[in-house]
Amino acid sequence: MNAPVPSALRVDGLGLQIGGATILKDVDLDVAAGSLVGIIGPNGAGKTTLFNVISGLVKPTAGRILMDGADMTSASVPARARAGLGRTFQTSSLFPKLSVLENVRLAAQVSLGGDYSLLRFPRRTDAATRVALEKLDAVGLGHKRDALAGDISHGDKRKLEIAVLLATDASIVLLDEPMAGVASGDVAGLVDSIRDLHRETGCTVLLVEHHIDVLMGLVEKVAVMYFGGIIAYDIPQRIMADPLVQSAYLGAAAA
Repeated sequence: MNAPVPSALRVDGLGLQIGGATILKDVDLDVAAGSLVGIIGPNGAGKTTLFNVISGLVKPTAGRILMDGADMTSASVPARARAGLGRTFQTSSLFPKLSVLENVRLAAQVSLGGDYSLLRFPRRTDAATRVALEKLDAVGLGHKRDALAGDISHGDKRKLEIAVLLATDASIVLLDEPMAGVASGDVAGLVDSIRDLHRETGCTVLLVEHHIDVLMGLVEKVAVMYFGGIIAYDIPQRIMADPLVQSAYLGAAAA
């Protein structure tokens, strides 16, 4: 009998109330180390809010957050990053006036013990630059290293954000709608980058995505959110066959 895989991320009874409104309610989620998990749900279900709470941008009003068994509920955003948590957002968080290489190099520089100083000229031989070039090659952007980040396509921006995460050595990665706004022709390449990120680093990936057909072919398990709670958490095949999920996701539950 195989031993159970330890949890990389666990939330217990997570709740969030703002101004008397319940945004998250009794959210329980146990994500095994090294797994690739999708989170779906209709608009307003609480998916991005859950990511905001996990990453420390919003403090919960109930429950706790554990990373690798350590209680991070009250930890700061930088402390969570140092513990291995990485995050992308629905809108780009890149430096548009810096080159593709410089964006990744800054992340590598911090990961190697430096800071976000732009005063260091990015020599092609220093450790941070070597890491950056390696990560850009991993996501297929090595040939665009000298382009300004603001000038590349939206799909390539998403790949660049993944390269930045790779350079930080994050062990838990939250991807918030990485396919949003990406041209249909760029989706397959972005999916490959996410799959490679997971396979080559062994990191734990949580992915919020509205492209259900894309997500179901990528993840190992799916959590379904509805009105601030998780109503199902299972492998994709069972999730798609679940009548409760179908009703909630199609909006028929309120009928």
